[in-house]
Amino acid sequence: MNISTVHNLKELYEIDDYLWIRETLKLLREKRFNELDLENLIEELDDLGSEKKHKIESLLEQIIRHLLMIEYWHNENEINYRNWCAEVIGFRTQINRRMTTNFYNYLEENLSIIYKKARKYVSVKSGLDTFPQECPYTIQQLLDEDWFCEKINQM
Repeated sequence: MNISTVHNLKELYEIDDYLWIRETLKLLREKRFNELDLENLIEELDDLGSEKKHKIESLLEQIIRHLLMIEYWHNENEINYRNWCAEVIGFRTQINRRMTTNFYNYLEENLSIIYKKARKYVSVKSGLDTFPQECPYTIQQLLDEDWFCEKINQM
């Protein structure tokens, strides 16, 4: 299927969104702006921005989860702490690759909400309710690839 078999980009969007993207890129490169499907282009760009924001939020939540398990889940620590440390490093690498000033500000503004989700998860997973009510980590600590909580530094 190609664009010539479809009447317009809006119709193509409903049939094959990947081909729609390719055709939209072609039109943009050729500066044929009047032929663009602006309604769906705006929607796609908005979705892309939201997807990126949710991805970095998810990565930060994973970092917090693992740091909490390392620091507070004593029964599992001996068996899992190296794995948990490695996971933190991996999540930090991923989040820092995607980080922008805008995303950093977003994470900083929403740290308490992200922490609450992470805390709830580790409470259910561990069966413990000993985790701090407020996030014990700063955004700088969470993103710093060389920083680990006190527990790690003692091992």
